[in-house]
Amino acid sequence: MPEAYIVGAVRTPVGRRGGGLAAAHPADLGAHALRALMDRTGVDPAAVEDVVFGCLDTVGPQAGDIARTSWLAAGLPEEVPGVTVDRQCGSGQQAVHFAAQGVLSGTQDLVVAGGTQNMSQVPLAYATRRATEPLGLTDGPFAGSAGWRARYGDRPVSQFLGAELIAEKWGIPRTAMEEFALRSHRRAVRAADEGRFDRELVPYGPVTADEGPRRDTSLARMAALPPLAEGGRLTAALSSQISDGAAALLLASDRALRDHGLTPRARVHHLSVRGDDPLRMLTAPIPATALALKKTGLTIDDIDLVEINEAFAPVVLAWLKDTGADPERTNVNGGALALGHPLGASGAKLMTTLLHELERTGGRYGLQTMCEGGGQANVTIIERL
Repeated sequence: MPEAYIVGAVRTPVGRRGGGLAAAHPADLGAHALRALMDRTGVDPAAVEDVVFGCLDTVGPQAGDIARTSWLAAGLPEEVPGVTVDRQCGSGQQAVHFAAQGVLSGTQDLVVAGGTQNMSQVPLAYATRRATEPLGLTDGPFAGSAGWRARYGDRPVSQFLGAELIAEKWGIPRTAMEEFALRSHRRAVRAADEGRFDRELVPYGPVTADEGPRRDTSLARMAALPPLAEGGRLTAALSSQISDGAAALLLASDRALRDHGLTPRARVHHLSVRGDDPLRMLTAPIPATALALKKTGLTIDDIDLVEINEAFAPVVLAWLKDTGADPERTNVNGGALALGHPLGASGAKLMTTLLHELERTGGRYGLQTMCEGGGQANVTIIERL
């Protein structure tokens, strides 16, 4: 049976909203990661068979199939095509899945996966609305859908509401979420200070490090923040940061390893995606992880490192409760609460960090999962070689 290997993975620093990457065209962010990937792997770019990129809100500078325009903006061969995918916050991870599946099917030998997003230039969909005002059925993506209305009624749809519902159902107090957020920042600062990100980062102009982590944050500062909704538990500190950035990985077949003299760094061990309650929206990593472990025959204790996207603090805390995963193996270098969440790029960014941290620590299996709009989640398990 064919195998799919990761032979290269790079990312830009993650810029905070209005920060050092805010003026960069999202195609140029993607191009920067792509050029670095080609340079570091030494692969002839013309041998790449497809470029699969994640990106959300593909309007304005992110429109027009940004996978293709990023490749062309990098000055790379015109004969290489590109396609942009949207599985909400998991788009970059889904790009890795599609690239790996092309290799596993035997129809492709070298495929690039990644993602790019500039949220400073293209805010979240419906960002003109107040964050505390949930989308209704009259103005959101379900407007006019009789089928949706018949199945789910007129209940509001909002990721913020979903996160509040998770905190309520799993009994997670605000203080526990703030302690988790503080740990995320401290881990991210430690990782940066120890140079853990150095091998995966490709500086973009004067931006040489992630801009999100706050060295001066504290529980007292978090406690002083107002909730996003009256009477709610969530605050800005407990939500992922709005960010800019890009990442890219190269996946290869056995034949490509031989033909191009490549060294595999990890094997794609498992790929799956699962759905859950679209109103609570952010809980799908729990059943998705259970499915992945069942299909592979692994247990959560077999997993050496986990990257689960910190879209909101209760997402990870609920996942930890239900899976029994070790917090000391989970997001060991911080997560999106500290490092940021450049939407379509985040899945590829997390995979890049997971690969490098497995190599640094000598771990064997790494698991990545992300909550996604519509109540979905991807799970990828890689095995370091």
